[in-house]
Amino acid sequence: MTWKCAVVGIPFGGAKGGVICDPKSMTPAELERMTRRYTTEISIIIGPHSDIPAPDVNTNSQVMGWMMDTYSMHEGFSVPAVVTGKPLSVGGSEGRNDATATGVLFVTRQAAKRLNMPLKGARVSIQGYGNAGSIAARLFRNEGCKIVAVSDTHGGIYNEAGLDPAAVLRYKQEHGTVMGFPQAQSVNVQDVLELPCDILIPAATEGVITATNADRIQARIIAEAANGPTTPEADDILYKKGCVVIPDILANAGGVTVSYFEWVQDLQSFFWGVEEITA
Repeated sequence: MTWKCAVVGIPFGGAKGGVICDPKSMTPAELERMTRRYTTEISIIIGPHSDIPAPDVNTNSQVMGWMMDTYSMHEGFSVPAVVTGKPLSVGGSEGRNDATATGVLFVTRQAAKRLNMPLKGARVSIQGYGNAGSIAARLFRNEGCKIVAVSDTHGGIYNEAGLDPAAVLRYKQEHGTVMGFPQAQSVNVQDVLELPCDILIPAATEGVITATNADRIQARIIAEAANGPTTPEADDILYKKGCVVIPDILANAGGVTVSYFEWVQDLQSFFWGVEEITA
């Protein structure tokens, strides 16, 4: 995170923290109690001018809103700048939800231009269909790309003719997984990385592209929406193959960039429109 902020010129450092749990098995009330207790425990080290938490895996704007509210209760007044990724109603920023995927699109567009590879018609495979992956699918399709494969923790789906990202997202929300989506072939998570495509977007967890499977990856561009999806050994193999790897510290820096914008807006109590955010 420190390197990522340095790459995009943001005056933040980097740290990680969390709670070991399975939020999918918890009720909203249990999540709220845990979040508020966790915030209370770390309240001595966070603050609008010290450490500023932002959302990551298994967190969302609701969780960040609880964190802000808990910290503010201890201070005795509202402190919106203490966290980012909040709902708009409590000081969140326009464009924050789409920020990571938007950044992935921006840098991929530039990489494709350098390779003289048109995005229109390009085949895209996305490993991970959470916030970053599902939004990236929508944005890349709007650019004229063909989303040929996506996956989640349960498995993947493939359709050479292309998938409708909105329909896949609706199916996942209804069934809890993309597996079983009609008019698509079921594949395993590993296959989604190795299927024929022009652009591969690892948008899930770290260490999924390794020395074991790097030689089987067919994409010309790999845009790292996840943190650390490619091991150093795999990176060497991909380089020798001529694959362009857009590293995570650049590819997914859109999220922390708009987090910075949100922090600045909160400090000033002066909010920008989405056109200014994405300009």
